[in-house]
Amino acid sequence: MHLRILTLLPLLLLGAPSEATKLGSPTPVILWHGMGDTCCDNSTMGGIVSLIEDEIPGVFVHSVQLGDTESADRNAGFFGNLNSQIDKVCAELKAIPQLQHGANLMGFSQGGLFLRALVQRCPAINAKSLVTFGSPHSGVAEIPKCPNEGDMLCGWMRQLASRGVYSWYIRDHVVQAQYFKDPKRLDQYLRNNIFLPDINGDLDERNTNYRNRITALEKLVLVRFSEDNMIYPSLSSWFGFIDDEGSEIPLRNTTMYRDDWLGLRELDEDSRLEFVTMDGKHMEIGKEALRRIVAKHFAGSIRGPVFRVQDY
Repeated sequence: MHLRILTLLPLLLLGAPSEATKLGSPTPVILWHGMGDTCCDNSTMGGIVSLIEDEIPGVFVHSVQLGDTESADRNAGFFGNLNSQIDKVCAELKAIPQLQHGANLMGFSQGGLFLRALVQRCPAINAKSLVTFGSPHSGVAEIPKCPNEGDMLCGWMRQLASRGVYSWYIRDHVVQAQYFKDPKRLDQYLRNNIFLPDINGDLDERNTNYRNRITALEKLVLVRFSEDNMIYPSLSSWFGFIDDEGSEIPLRNTTMYRDDWLGLRELDEDSRLEFVTMDGKHMEIGKEALRRIVAKHFAGSIRGPVFRVQDY
């Protein structure tokens, strides 16, 4: 899930109206990278932060980092407890003065899922708009493949996951196992997965605060890649999934949507939920496509057609 967009885009984020803008500064931006990437790699997220700062004078940009070093941050994208990681990031963001009046959020691949969980679980963050790219919101039915065959951390993650994603050790220590959802073993998923069933409202006892915080968003934009080769099913990027025979189940056909566990139907009916298709493989983001998404959803302006907005 390593980000592959930097050479393709000269322009990124523009601030959306908020209390921060009323005070004369643009809305801050929070980023969360994907699997195999780091917060500050100059060729990916670090470069993106610099570009945002160049594009929006005076903007404050925070790229989420887990661990004291980039190496530790990358490792945390494969190994760790997501519940603890979300709590840690929440506490750190709460202590940043520039984020006290709200922020726009943008997550790449699994980072989008984690930002969405942060919105639900961290009341200290006043989230404005959330945009996610190729994020497994409904989980994955297959452990993500490694973009690079020589990636030892990724290879080790897959080797451990192959031993049983619902075993107590793997489920508590392998990040990707914590959003794995086997449609043929839903009972084990509900019983043993420590992260995804809670944030998706799949359990009998649901946290009503999650719904309240999702419906407080000004906009939720879900980007799906037309040839996604990393997230299976790719429909998970739109909160859809597959049944035990592999047939796709769109969000609007799910009990989650019908009973509105997370408030997605409310957002949809209020025109605050948007499904976007981006041509290409996983995390191949063209500069023009990203520019138009950012202009529309973070700046409130439209610079030409915004690719294929779906109504399924």
